[in-house]
Amino acid sequence: MILLEIEHVKECMSKLLLSDIFDPFYFIEGEIVTFNTFKIDGYLKKNFFTSEEQEEMGSREYSLWKDIREFCFSLIKGKKTPLSFHLVFGLSRANIEKLLLKQDLTFTPSDVNGLYMNLKYDGSHLQCVTGTSMHTFTLDKSLEQAWDNMVEKFFQMQGIETERK
Repeated sequence: MILLEIEHVKECMSKLLLSDIFDPFYFIEGEIVTFNTFKIDGYLKKNFFTSEEQEEMGSREYSLWKDIREFCFSLIKGKKTPLSFHLVFGLSRANIEKLLLKQDLTFTPSDVNGLYMNLKYDGSHLQCVTGTSMHTFTLDKSLEQAWDNMVEKFFQMQGIETERK
């Protein structure tokens, strides 16, 4: 787990809300505080969807950021900045598998519950805290380190300046 301070909040917010760079991530949950507190659960309610839509989703349990981004933007946009927000993103199962293979890690995809990015804004500072959840207890931190490095590289490749705290 690492904490990254995002240097240029406005630029990052623009990329988060107005571009597709975060779109492939699962949206796990969020809370946006403006004139009210809006809590959003990203867990998909499968019975809402037609059988064709369910088939398209496959085994995915969470919305993608691309599916919820415009709604979150509608809550945040305006002349006033939000008082705070907390958004939790998760890496897709397919990308977890790719990370395990690319880094030649000994874990199997079934060992991993999730790899997360928590974006937290407190009214002036924007931070990203990484997280790793495993199905079994392990002292091996190789996956956590690989995920932390991947998140830092992701921000760097997107031109989002961060400082590790």
